[in-house]
Amino acid sequence: MPKLTVNGIEVEVEDGASVLQACEEAGYEIPRFCYHERLSIAGNCRMCLVDMERAPKPVASCAMPAADGMVIDTQSERVKKAREGVMEFLLVNHPLDCPICDQGGECDLQDQAMGYGEDSSRYVENKRAVDEKHMGPLIKTVMTRCIHCTRCVRFATEVAGVPELGAIGRGENMEITTYLEKTLASELSANVIDLCPVGALTSRPYAFVARPWELTKVESIDVLDAQGANIRVDARAGQVMRVMPRLNEDVNEEWISDKTRYAIDGLKRQRLDRPYIRNADGKLQPATWDEALQAVGAQLKKAKAKGTAAIIGDQVDAEAIFAMKSLMDKIGSPHMDCRQDGAKLNAKVRASYLFNSTIAGVDEADAILIVGSNPRIEAPVMNARIRRNHLLNNVAIAHLGAHADLTYPATHLGDDISVLDEIANGDHPFAKVLSKAKKPMIILGMGALTRADGNAILGRAKAIADATGMVSGDWNGFNVLHTAASRVAGLDIGFVPGKDGLDTNAMLKAAQSGDVKLVWLLGADELDTSALEKTFVVYQGHHGDKGAAVADVILPGAAYTEKDGTYVNFEGRVQRGARATFPPGEAKDDWAIIRAVSAVINKTLPFDTREACRDAMIETVPHLGDVDEIAPSKWVKFGTSGKLASGEVTSSLEQFYMTCPISRASETMAECLRASKNDASLMAAE
Repeated sequence: MPKLTVNGIEVEVEDGASVLQACEEAGYEIPRFCYHERLSIAGNCRMCLVDMERAPKPVASCAMPAADGMVIDTQSERVKKAREGVMEFLLVNHPLDCPICDQGGECDLQDQAMGYGEDSSRYVENKRAVDEKHMGPLIKTVMTRCIHCTRCVRFATEVAGVPELGAIGRGENMEITTYLEKTLASELSANVIDLCPVGALTSRPYAFVARPWELTKVESIDVLDAQGANIRVDARAGQVMRVMPRLNEDVNEEWISDKTRYAIDGLKRQRLDRPYIRNADGKLQPATWDEALQAVGAQLKKAKAKGTAAIIGDQVDAEAIFAMKSLMDKIGSPHMDCRQDGAKLNAKVRASYLFNSTIAGVDEADAILIVGSNPRIEAPVMNARIRRNHLLNNVAIAHLGAHADLTYPATHLGDDISVLDEIANGDHPFAKVLSKAKKPMIILGMGALTRADGNAILGRAKAIADATGMVSGDWNGFNVLHTAASRVAGLDIGFVPGKDGLDTNAMLKAAQSGDVKLVWLLGADELDTSALEKTFVVYQGHHGDKGAAVADVILPGAAYTEKDGTYVNFEGRVQRGARATFPPGEAKDDWAIIRAVSAVINKTLPFDTREACRDAMIETVPHLGDVDEIAPSKWVKFGTSGKLASGEVTSSLEQFYMTCPISRASETMAECLRASKNDASLMAAE
């Protein structure tokens, strides 16, 4: 490990570290525009110049490897003049339109001009002007502001895996552009807005909406997929204005998906803000809370235990799931399920439904088999990790399912599930690849587990894991990729059928036949609601989506930005979200609604506050109190050895943008979906 001296301070850094990193290790800030820790070195902004002993001129610290014995000076007069000169050149063609720029208040160029620039410029010639570029409905471009740092180009190529951005021209005529003047075809595209150090790339939906100092900032967790990305929710006047990523190296690093960032405009559309009861004419009419609770209570008493069922949706917090299970236990009904898509998951064996390798463990895998999943649309931030692993280590990847562009090369094994038998028996060539690997991994998607033979597929995947040495020592390569943010918490809490209980598919059949009299949908919209036309439906949720359309009573709940809640992501990591705004109108927290219903039917739950509900939940499931921790799981028998049915295996999601009540209510997501389809049509026509 090299030792060097920075401003008289001796520091030791890891092999391969740059001089810039060594300077920061010594406690000295180095200005930069083009350098970013997660992107390749460009060395083209020259803002990070420092003096190095015996060097004839200042050196770019981002591109200079740290070496033993180096003597670095970051505060010399020559460094100061060099930085002032670089800043003057950067501002030569910059329009200086800070008062109308959305980057204002959060702009690296503003900050560094104040810290390292001069108070005047010697440049009197006319500034250049650059045409705006089309990058889709999410990214607004003002390319005259661009300083050619190329962060956006490197991100699109290296991280997102869509090399559609580049530079044309030379010198002052250089421009950053999309090659084909079409939407940037990535589920991670808007991260270039965060990367842009000036106002060249800003958020189109957020344009001229708010200034950063007007916003209340709350740290929370994303629930639009199951990865549990760490986010910051910025709100003003009771409305969510934007969502930004938070740094968490083990979960999402510093990236978030476009849906996480922009589906928030769906929070103010199609909202349920007061209770409703369906009248004798079949129309939903507004009601008071007391009337709605009494109606639900009367139907629960009428349906009795065997005629009552409950289904949990994809975005429900753990406290609400626990409250719902407590109520069902009090009623005595075994008919409950958190798997509204019918996935064949074994709640008794935690290792059978977790992403056991952890998200960070993707970086260590040296062979990956993906079955019935398209990580690019199901977990795009994690998919970027798989891509990075491939780029760095040339990891072998195979994909069983519908053909898809995963942003990295993968051997397509077809879409016939019988290939799993060949791999399990060792007859398939990729079985040898997995066996030779030191840390092999299988990723099992909901597209496989929601099939009728899902239990057999689960068993076959376990057999592959055992046969190829996926589970050994501190490595467990068996992974289930969920698409529902509430699924792991539901399984941990045990929101699955009890003795003689019905699962989701059986509940729907029983509802059609009249055996189930009342079905309580707690945020459940991704199921066949036509099967519920003959039963009494209680819908508790925050949007007027599929479930609300068939409801006899609607109980308005709070969305994820409007409540404090516990969530468990697909790797089993317990995380907590915080309230950024209050629910609209008369909507209430989900746990509180369930608690109120329990009092109406004289089966009062033993908690009156969210804290008391959470304490009771943690007492029942202790690991749910270990925030940012992953509880260990045992590798025991699960799945069945039944025959695999013929037929293709597909991904559980057909498209990325509109997959839940919030994103389906989002105009921005609708525009993104239209743009992606139009671009696909144009490419096909060409």
